[in-house]
Amino acid sequence: MRDKKTVFYSSLAVSLVLISIGIFAPKQLENFSNSSLSFIYNNLGWFILGSVFIFFVFCIYIGMSKFGHIRLGDDDDRPEYKTATWIGMLFSASIGISLVFWGVAEPVSYYIDPPFGTGYSEESAKTAMQFVFLHWGVSAWACYALVGVSLAFFQYRKKLPASLSSVFYPLVGDKIRGTFGKTIDVIVILSIVIGIATSLGFGTLQVNSGMNYLWDVPIGISTQAIIIIVVSIIYVASTVSGLQGAMKHLSNLNMLLAFVLLGLVLLFGPTQMIMKIFFQGIGDYAQNFISMSFRTDPYGDGSWISSWTLFYFGWWIAWAPLVGSFVGRISKGRTIKEFMFGAIFIPVLGSFIWFSAMGGSAITFIQNAGATALATAVESDVTSALFKFFEYLPMTVFLSILAMVLVIVFFITSANSAVFVLGMISESGNPNPSHLTKIVWGVIIAAISIVLIMTGGLAGLQSALVATAIPIAVMMLFMCYSTFIGLKEEAAIISGEKAKEKAEPSEPGKPELSKPVKSGLSKPIKPVETKKEPALLADVEGTREEEMVVTSK
Repeated sequence: MRDKKTVFYSSLAVSLVLISIGIFAPKQLENFSNSSLSFIYNNLGWFILGSVFIFFVFCIYIGMSKFGHIRLGDDDDRPEYKTATWIGMLFSASIGISLVFWGVAEPVSYYIDPPFGTGYSEESAKTAMQFVFLHWGVSAWACYALVGVSLAFFQYRKKLPASLSSVFYPLVGDKIRGTFGKTIDVIVILSIVIGIATSLGFGTLQVNSGMNYLWDVPIGISTQAIIIIVVSIIYVASTVSGLQGAMKHLSNLNMLLAFVLLGLVLLFGPTQMIMKIFFQGIGDYAQNFISMSFRTDPYGDGSWISSWTLFYFGWWIAWAPLVGSFVGRISKGRTIKEFMFGAIFIPVLGSFIWFSAMGGSAITFIQNAGATALATAVESDVTSALFKFFEYLPMTVFLSILAMVLVIVFFITSANSAVFVLGMISESGNPNPSHLTKIVWGVIIAAISIVLIMTGGLAGLQSALVATAIPIAVMMLFMCYSTFIGLKEEAAIISGEKAKEKAEPSEPGKPELSKPVKSGLSKPIKPVETKKEPALLADVEGTREEEMVVTSK
């Protein structure tokens, strides 16, 4: 028991130390983090861009090669969740709350201050959507898909613990259960804690801004603390209550609200212009994908690329352990080809439609309707940009309330899933972590978010998270190699089994039994021992199993 709790106590201690710095020395943390980021951007920006591109190429390769037919689980396993539900959970697991936060603000920011050219021009409008698609496109989802497919393969196909350290079994063998594995897990937990705490903090600021816009609720620490406390009570209760299908229903509610909001904007907004922006943006993105993916701006000051592209790519890498763990968790029974198509291209398509509707409409209003107040809101306070945007549409109040409810539901599902993943990893890959462990992490995340808002340490901690992208990127590069080894050996075994079946046909009149696929790893795997606890939720097919939903950034 003491050995199994090592990761929990170690990660808890490291997290509290870093958070304490954010509490008692927020300015110093912010200055140090910004200095670290500046060093990384100036000296290792090329490494971040190159790594993300490698992740994308690797994901496409294993999805389209012979490895694509390998199932994430036993040969007779089938998906635990219906495809529609699975896709909805993919959105909820990663960028849902960020789409709401940045849907208007980011495209308008690029339109006002483009990476090149003059702002407030037709060219800057085109460039804005092009770079929005880059930052929220296949590059981001490839980071998540890499971690997800690797973890799902080793967890469900190879029966290893549900920890990211298991992914490195082909390289280090049983050392994943020793200091090496525990170190990996502590790093992952640290990135998750920082990521979810900062995400909840910034989301709270937007909810407070919306409440102020609608009902003149004061913007301040006390209001924001109340918001976090209420949301925290709900997500902690839902984590341990065992309500039938609660998380699945919250995920479906997320998608329903998002579809309604998107549909109303498409209906009442400049519909024809939105569709033109969508198709033009896809064309520009596809045409310039390679050059944008490697753009370091060596002959300029590089400030725009550092502030946006490198920051985003670093953020996706830092969030990959959390989102990837969840995506892998819900993907048992799917083939790698199916996984890659669903985990990369479908969410990207949804993101492009969202930004075309929200950001594209906002730019159109500024260009054609003189919406200078909207541009001013983006420059002065991005948390209010969405609500200012709704002023140019019918049903302004209803749309604003709908957006706030959407953000709050994303709060709950994101934190709930993060708490589950934290519990799973901190208990050495236990797929059913104890309620106490989940409650502890839930309370810690809420407390961190509140205190960082009070001390102004959110920005510093966010920068610190992005700075962790370098070690996590190195880890993910080794993950590519390790996963390739595992898949290569597994494919060889499957081919051998099929050849043997053809060479030794069953006797006439005797049924031919299916043969289990052996481990494709070079060393025998010690079965993982998990603690049996009553499952919390029923999955879509009727088997009782815990579900979770996550959002990133």
